[in-house]
Amino acid sequence: MAKILVVDSNKERGHELETVLQFLEHYVDLIHEDSELKEKIKGDGRLAMVIVSSEESGAVWKSRVDVIKAESPAIPVFLIVEEDGVKPNIAGYSAKVSGLIDYPFKQSKLTTAINQAVNQTIKSQDQNLNYNPNIPPLVGESTVIQRNKYLIEQVAKTDATVLVLGESGTGKEVVARNIHHLSSRRDKPFVPVNCGAIPSELLESELFGHEKGAFTGAITARQGRFELAQGGTLFLDEIGDMSLQMQVKLLRVLQEKVFERVGSNKSIKADVRIIAATHRNLEQRIAEGEFREDLFYRLNVFPIEIPALRVRLDDVRLLLKEFIRRMASEGRGNLQITSEAEAVLSQYHWPGNVRELVNVVERLFILCPDKPVGVMDLPQKILNSVDTDVVEVEIEREEHEESHAAPASSAPLALDENGIDLKQTMTDLEKDLIRQALKESNGIVAQAAKLLNLRRTTLVEKMRKYAM
Repeated sequence: MAKILVVDSNKERGHELETVLQFLEHYVDLIHEDSELKEKIKGDGRLAMVIVSSEESGAVWKSRVDVIKAESPAIPVFLIVEEDGVKPNIAGYSAKVSGLIDYPFKQSKLTTAINQAVNQTIKSQDQNLNYNPNIPPLVGESTVIQRNKYLIEQVAKTDATVLVLGESGTGKEVVARNIHHLSSRRDKPFVPVNCGAIPSELLESELFGHEKGAFTGAITARQGRFELAQGGTLFLDEIGDMSLQMQVKLLRVLQEKVFERVGSNKSIKADVRIIAATHRNLEQRIAEGEFREDLFYRLNVFPIEIPALRVRLDDVRLLLKEFIRRMASEGRGNLQITSEAEAVLSQYHWPGNVRELVNVVERLFILCPDKPVGVMDLPQKILNSVDTDVVEVEIEREEHEESHAAPASSAPLALDENGIDLKQTMTDLEKDLIRQALKESNGIVAQAAKLLNLRRTTLVEKMRKYAM
């Protein structure tokens, strides 16, 4: 799901291509006049490719390609070619033209060309964002995430108020930072404030500032977040937890674009872009009398809903790679995760969403600095909630490796003339019994502990001791 610009003087054919691309779930911008081309290309950060008609003279399509490459050198450009017509001479333009698309359109060839160009462009754009540690990318290839990327790019061009909705830990601040980064305000401050973490009696001063002596303890004048964000973006996180009294004062600022510091009657112009976020259902809060309806409609100009991680589990592997890359760049070392462990993580329902996944990756960096992460290295909470078939496969694989690495301990024990290493023998026996118990319990540690007549915590410590 990406944005594609089509430039075709043939209106009937252009609309036909537009229909095909929309059927393939891409966003399409169709123009027929060259006068619109430069404006469409300029500053469009999510444009993935451009398709240009070439049946006119070479000078026409070459001029279009030159305009496109001058504005965005990295965008792939494809030429529409009449199947029975004269092929354009692309000599000298082979570096600028990524390929040809035959007309009448063949869906298979069209899809192949588009996917190649789109994947290359999106990957390049996401990598460029990654270089700024303050602007973490919105990672994912699922349809809903691609749509959110498009919505972010579209609203970033405006100063419209945005309301970001989603469960805790889904990445609402990531969305807000990306909107700011892609906007014309990117060189001005991005100022976040958690409305739910600040007591209601202090939130007014936090947002609007105060004058010296305005209240007990105000020994100096202080700027509020609105002043600090002048010219930039103010991110009001957990807006649903704001008190009704503060909602009235915020509504006035949004309506009149001015505010006063606490203890002052001097109005200050509020030149800020507002992005609000909440994990609460604001319409339900309105029905309960806990949120003002008029403020809701002021904030809900452009809503963006961030999906829970459990509804886009196909993105877990991409998120793992991104978080591992990010932590490795911070000097924490390298982390490798086996395919079996990735499969388990991709089945877990992630109640804490992306934030919980980050915490798991950080834990694995600490526990497995020198070996690949296997299924049994994952937190027990995850193992207890996923398909046990995957866990059992991993246990069997580890048993197979152990059987080649150490002598079997199931043979009857007996002293020989050279004696016996009692400590090593007892260790091997204990490990073998633990493996058998885990296999019998399908990898569920609590059940294995019962089979061994141990406390669960004791078994966990033994598994850590033996790196199981």
